[in-house]
Amino acid sequence: MTVLAPWAACPDRSRGRLHPEPGAAERGPRDAFQRDRDRIIHSISFRRLRHKTQVFVAPDGDHFRVRLTHSLEVAQIGRTVARALGLNEDLTEALCLAHDIGHPPFGHAGEDALEAALAGQGGFDHNGHTLRLLTRLDSPYPCWDGLNLTWDTLEGLAKHNGPIARPGWALAEADAEFPLELASWPSLEAQVAALADDIAYDNHDIDDGLRAGLLTLDQLLAVPMVARGWDAVRARHPDVAEDRLVRELIRSQIGVMVNDLIGETRAAVAAAGIGDIADVRAAGTALARFSPVLREDERQLKRFMYANLYHHPSQLEAAAVARRVVGGLFAAYRDDPAHLPADWRTRLPTDAPEHSRHIADFIAGMTDRYAIRQYRAIVGELALPEGF
Repeated sequence: MTVLAPWAACPDRSRGRLHPEPGAAERGPRDAFQRDRDRIIHSISFRRLRHKTQVFVAPDGDHFRVRLTHSLEVAQIGRTVARALGLNEDLTEALCLAHDIGHPPFGHAGEDALEAALAGQGGFDHNGHTLRLLTRLDSPYPCWDGLNLTWDTLEGLAKHNGPIARPGWALAEADAEFPLELASWPSLEAQVAALADDIAYDNHDIDDGLRAGLLTLDQLLAVPMVARGWDAVRARHPDVAEDRLVRELIRSQIGVMVNDLIGETRAAVAAAGIGDIADVRAAGTALARFSPVLREDERQLKRFMYANLYHHPSQLEAAAVARRVVGGLFAAYRDDPAHLPADWRTRLPTDAPEHSRHIADFIAGMTDRYAIRQYRAIVGELALPEGF
């Protein structure tokens, strides 16, 4: 059993749940953070991630990542780092698994469309929607709304990227009900989850981009970090064909980033004189971090990926169609709520902004393929780009 560091989150010192749960021990010998992780895994919102865009919109290839597989990969990296640092693995895993649960269909393109649709109504933010889903919308229990997760998990999801000075309406609602101290830094578990996300998508998006033929190895070798990694892989396996070594490059690069994160975080915690989790929150800066060299390497990699993959013409074409689908559905439901399913229609508020936000809640829960089916059924024909 891993011995927790003094600054790790401890389930015995959790700030608890909004709603008391008498008799919880009847469901097995799990601590509070283990229960949170399991509730996330068993939720409808988590299951829907298997048909939500990661990089490629509604991919027709079985080998591309989707939000679900991405979240699992983030959790694997997050657990590894948490174990090495003596942090709470269960809380880290819960945060990694749930960090993208608020994404609408079609990823950031769908989010842009909902943000435009809710202009003047508070807008849309996938991180705020994660909190809205887990505290209000996904409600499998008989006595309260949401999953009734611990304060510690909700705090980590709200601000895993750092303090929030101006929360959007969805996050502000969650904070008003169960104050999350948005102005402070989160636990180290949350900080690790955020960087595990970066490590996962920095590397796995390379893998998917190469598989899709939108990136080439020659292009990637213009990135210094990738070039160094490729030279090291080739030196270890000089007689292996190049096409067999790409995934070894990805694995090695993940290892480099994980080891750097562990070493730099240990050093930062020691230098700051951290004694407990309260010191983490009061540190005034992120303590989980990459070294300055790797931080610059990662920035260069991200710039390359935006220029060559995320903004590739075929990706931009797919994103335009995705925005059309989401925007068209919002307009259709707004103009004629009879198109909504009966349970959503009967709960539709009459006043603004709740009326529009309720419609956005319904659309945000859709998978890519369900949104396409609904568009065709309600709005009209839709021509999809190749590979959509």
